[in-house]
Amino acid sequence: MNRLLISAAHKSSGKTTVTIGVVQALTACGNIIQTFKKGPDYIDPMWLAAASGRSCRNLDFYLMQREEIQHLFAHHAEEADISIVEGNKGLYDGLELDGSNSNAALAKLLKMPVVLVLDTRGVIRGVAPLLLGYQAFDPEVEIAGVILNHVGGSRHEAKLRAVVEHYTDIPVVGMVQSNKELNIDERHLGLMPANESEAATKHIAEMGRIIGNQVDLDKLIDIAKSAPPLAIQRKAQTVINPAPSLRVGIAQDEAFGFYYADDLDALRAAGAELISFSPIHDSTLPDVDAVFFGGGFPEVFARELAANQQLRNKIHDAIEEGLPAYAECGGLMYLARSISWQGETHAMAGVIPGDVVMHEKPVGRGYVRLKENSNFPWPNSNPPKTILAHEFHYSSLEHLPPDLIYAYDVERGHGVNGKQDGIVHKNLLASYTHLRSLDNDNWAARFVDRVKMIMANTPRASRIS
Repeated sequence: MNRLLISAAHKSSGKTTVTIGVVQALTACGNIIQTFKKGPDYIDPMWLAAASGRSCRNLDFYLMQREEIQHLFAHHAEEADISIVEGNKGLYDGLELDGSNSNAALAKLLKMPVVLVLDTRGVIRGVAPLLLGYQAFDPEVEIAGVILNHVGGSRHEAKLRAVVEHYTDIPVVGMVQSNKELNIDERHLGLMPANESEAATKHIAEMGRIIGNQVDLDKLIDIAKSAPPLAIQRKAQTVINPAPSLRVGIAQDEAFGFYYADDLDALRAAGAELISFSPIHDSTLPDVDAVFFGGGFPEVFARELAANQQLRNKIHDAIEEGLPAYAECGGLMYLARSISWQGETHAMAGVIPGDVVMHEKPVGRGYVRLKENSNFPWPNSNPPKTILAHEFHYSSLEHLPPDLIYAYDVERGHGVNGKQDGIVHKNLLASYTHLRSLDNDNWAARFVDRVKMIMANTPRASRIS
């Protein structure tokens, strides 16, 4: 398994832009590239998936056991020519003081050589002690190359190269000039998602052309090939059910795109056929047995979502009549009465008796720890003691009734009100929390089991069509 980790010295070094460009350039040369992203993230994986043409997979120390990370990586890497993992934050950054959940720890776990992206704005000779320090800090981490980013011009490039080659033994793999053509617009949760713009494909192609001309792709391939054998005992992998027993509508458009590829695989493996629909563009729901609203940016597209009153009404009526539904964050916001942002308020589906208000600073952001209470609606003969998940929201739910039913007690994080999350209404479960279907909690199978139970007691004619 040829593989490498692209990391950085610190956040906002241009690591994601460089990684997208490298992946696109290598893919354009005919290589099969499997991408991975460390940590909880939806947006970077969208761009990486678009650049490679293959779903990006997330590797997360907080949510996954180490063996689980190894198995998932090996399963998806074995069919690729090269696997590229994009780190998060800096190489040695992480929640724990000992670095046990850092990018460096992931590099050691998967025996990956590291290519470091350095932001060189305002620095020349200073790159040397930085590189030497990163090498010395953990000798078990192999820094196999460096890409110098935001280079100011030919003189700056020549001086930087001379410094790195004189003071270190780290190969310079690339020199990327500062270029506005490489920029990706940002907003409150990070980069603009790749699913929002038809121009994203052209932009990614241009990023690949620019980065490909300034990074030595052959050197990168050699670094990936230098990774030692990865001895991982094979584990039985999730098999997609060839004969799905039910249909789940999944909201996918410019407003809704936050879905983990592994969760969608888990839903299919549990017997669900996934049917995409657009809350912005479609006037009716497809013929489904349940619906899943993932996260996204409904506040950005609130005007368009509100304008589609016909579908909003149908979704409201279907859930009120008992259609099983699951919603995370942006999905929860869409199912509320309204969304208020930047001086405008727009009506939403009105299933949840509350109003969404956007704030300038995060309300809930980071990892969460939840405990299911007696209101939790999905079946499980052996429910997990603790749900490990994450949340990213700048919004809060206001004007909620005091008798609202919640499925989770929040032990870490914010959820809906700092103490509870997971609103239960009819056959809907809606939370600010983003789950991942993993060994600790296969939520996808539990949701499908819940839908099957409801289907068994509900005549087909009364279900949504």
